[in-house]
Amino acid sequence: MTLVTPTLRTDPMAEGSTKLNLSSSARRSALLGAMFLMATSAIGPGFITQTTVFTAQLGAAFAFAILASILIDIAVQMNVWRVIGVSGLRAQELGNRVVPGVGWFLAGLVFLGGVVFNIGNIAGTGLGANAMLGVDPKIGGAISAVIAILIFVSKRAGMALDRIVVLLGAIMILLMIYVAIVAAPPLGDALKNTFLPEEVDFLIITTLVGGTVGGYITYAGAHRMLDSGATGIEHVQQITRSSVIGIIVTGVMRVLLFLAILGVVAGGTVLSSNNMAAEAFGAAAGEIGMRVFGIVLWAAAITSVIGASFTSVSFITSSKTPERKRNLITVAFIVVCGTVYLFLGQAPQQLLIFAGAFNGLILPVGFGVLLWVAWRRRDLMNGYNYPKWLLIVGVVTWLLTLFLGWTSIMGLAQLWSA
Repeated sequence: MTLVTPTLRTDPMAEGSTKLNLSSSARRSALLGAMFLMATSAIGPGFITQTTVFTAQLGAAFAFAILASILIDIAVQMNVWRVIGVSGLRAQELGNRVVPGVGWFLAGLVFLGGVVFNIGNIAGTGLGANAMLGVDPKIGGAISAVIAILIFVSKRAGMALDRIVVLLGAIMILLMIYVAIVAAPPLGDALKNTFLPEEVDFLIITTLVGGTVGGYITYAGAHRMLDSGATGIEHVQQITRSSVIGIIVTGVMRVLLFLAILGVVAGGTVLSSNNMAAEAFGAAAGEIGMRVFGIVLWAAAITSVIGASFTSVSFITSSKTPERKRNLITVAFIVVCGTVYLFLGQAPQQLLIFAGAFNGLILPVGFGVLLWVAWRRRDLMNGYNYPKWLLIVGVVTWLLTLFLGWTSIMGLAQLWSA
C-alpha cells in the first residue's frame, strides 16, 4: 500500500486539515491534549456529586469500587483508542462501514445525550462561579459559555483546546491534593478496603463506569487523537500509552476526591445538605475549602462543556469536514445549550434521566462495533493483527456494558410509564 505524506501543519485543528503530519513536539502536545480531554470530560459536575454521595454511603469500602471501575475503564479505553487510532476513522464512520446506518444511529445517541448534558455542564459552571466568586449562577454560566466559545473561534483552536484542558486538569489535581491532605483521611483503612472491601456494591461500580466511559466521554480523547495525526499501525505504542494515562488521570482525580470526602466522613461529619460536595469541602478547609470547591467545580464543568461540545460535533461531521466549519458548528452547539440554560436555569430532570439512559445504550452499541472491527475487519485496520488478549478483555468488558444497557432500558421504561 502506498503511503501519501500529507502537508505539514502546525495546528492540528487548522482550517481544511484532515490527515495531518505534525512535528514530534506538536504531536506530543496534541496527544497530551487528547488524554486530558478524555479525563476532564469524565470529571464533570456529576462526577463530583457521584463520588461524594458514594463515599458518604460506603465509607472506605468505596475504594474497591473505584479500583474496579478504573480497571474496567482502562479495558474500554485501550480498545476504543486502539481501534480508532489504527483505523484512522471515527466511531460513526467505522459503524457505517460495518453496517450502513449504525454509525448514524450511534451519532444520534451521542449528540442527543451531549446536548442535554451540556446544559447541565453549563449549569455546573454557573454553580462553580457562584461558589468561587459569589456571582449569580446564570451570569457565571453565561460567561463560562462565552469562554468556551472563544476557544473554538480562535485561529489556533486546537492548541487553545489542548492547553486549556491540560491547565485546568492540573489545577484540579493540585487543589484536590491540598484538600485531601487537610482532610487527613484514614489511608490505611482506604488501602485495606481497596483489595479487601468490607462491602461490595456492583450497582455503584456500574454507575461509576457509565459516568467515566459512558456517552460522548468514551470517544472524546480518541476523536481528538485523530486530529493529532498520531494514527496508523506505526503509532500503536503512543496510542496505547495515551489511552492508559488518560484514564489514570481520571482515576487519580477520583481517588483524591474520595480521600478528601473520606477524611470528612471519618472525622464524624454527617453530610446531609443538597450540596454534599460543597459541605464536605467546607468541613475540611473552612472558607478556603468552599472557594476551592468553587474552582474545582467550575474547572470540571467548563472542561466538560469543551469535551461534550467537541465530541458531539465530531459525530455529526466527517473527517473531510473543514476544521473551521466544524469549529463554527461547535460554537453554535454551545450557544444553543447556553441559551436553553439561561431560560431554564438547568437541564430538566427528566431529560437528564433520558440522556443518562441513552448513555447506557451508547456504550454497548459503539463498543460492540469497535470490537467487531478489531476481530473481523482487518481491512479497516490496515491489516493490523489485533492482540488477542486485548480483544478478550474487551469482549468480557462488553458483556458488562450489556448489563448497563439493559439497566438503562428498564430505567427508560419506568420513566415512560410514570
